[in-house]
Amino acid sequence: MLDAVLRRYKVSVRISVKGAVSVLLIVLAVALPQFGHFFGKEFSATYMPMYAPALLAGCLLGYGWGLGVGILSPVISFGFSSLFLSSVMPTASRLPYMILELALYGLICGLFAKKIEKNAFVAFPVVALAQVSGRAVYVIYNLIAGRSFLELWASVQTGLLGLYIQLILVPLIVIVLAKLIRKDHAEGYSEG
Repeated sequence: MLDAVLRRYKVSVRISVKGAVSVLLIVLAVALPQFGHFFGKEFSATYMPMYAPALLAGCLLGYGWGLGVGILSPVISFGFSSLFLSSVMPTASRLPYMILELALYGLICGLFAKKIEKNAFVAFPVVALAQVSGRAVYVIYNLIAGRSFLELWASVQTGLLGLYIQLILVPLIVIVLAKLIRKDHAEGYSEG
């Protein structure tokens, strides 16, 4: 989707624009869980606020950038909170599977970015596919690491509300951005 805008305005340095959007999404992924802690420790487990920016990165920027945002978000959050805050998020034990899960979110959404650019409503099933795939990786990784299935299932159930909200919110953001971009694109042609 962002590629169309870059082509329209003949922006030759794509990395700087996509890089800036990626940095913004990583900052959101780091800040939202910190903000959520004002509402209690269970906020992040229920709403999983770090996940939405990875989904958005894939939908808007493509698979490479989505993958990068998915990998870097938990790593930077861990580093930032380790250095500057009293509560480390995510904890070192959670970091590996969060990297895998968020990377998969960004990758899967990014693989469908061109289809989403053509029809933003495709973001709904794509986000759902990414979420199911990411949660499956979460469960598989943790089963291999020795956690019980019942414990994992309880954790998955705790995060369902957050997944449902993101399943609606992320595609709606993509659709609104697509409409704004199309409107700007149409106005650009009528002026020129």
